[in-house]
Amino acid sequence: MTLSLVLMGLSIHVLVWEKLPDWGTWFNALVKRLPAPLAYLYSVWHCPYCFGFWAALILQLLTGVYTLPELTTLTESFGLAGTMIGMGLDALVTALLIMIGSLALKALALPAIKGHELTQAFKAGMSEAQVNTKEQVHDKA
Repeated sequence: MTLSLVLMGLSIHVLVWEKLPDWGTWFNALVKRLPAPLAYLYSVWHCPYCFGFWAALILQLLTGVYTLPELTTLTESFGLAGTMIGMGLDALVTALLIMIGSLALKALALPAIKGHELTQAFKAGMSEAQVNTKEQVHDKA
């Protein structure tokens, strides 16, 4: 098993659906200007599994890489039908792994964000404590 397609698909999904919409207004304005069929696809492909399936098919065609390389042997046995079946099955597996990766990233993000917020609050509290200590020393002098 190779995770190249999974990593590429997950990276594209995170970029297009989680990062670009927050990086200013240009991307959201671009999405609003899309033709209706493309705007519809953007809205329904927000699901990592749905996106992952189609992304895997496109990436397979572009790169020739499969998540499960064993499925390429279906071409030898069944010809063009075997290729289509192999690509479809591989895309399903890749989509599942992209969805699991997306869920794992979201599960890791919450504790990381909470830890960052607590660290910032601690640093702010330490800064205030240092200022208060300096004021007390100044008042005693």
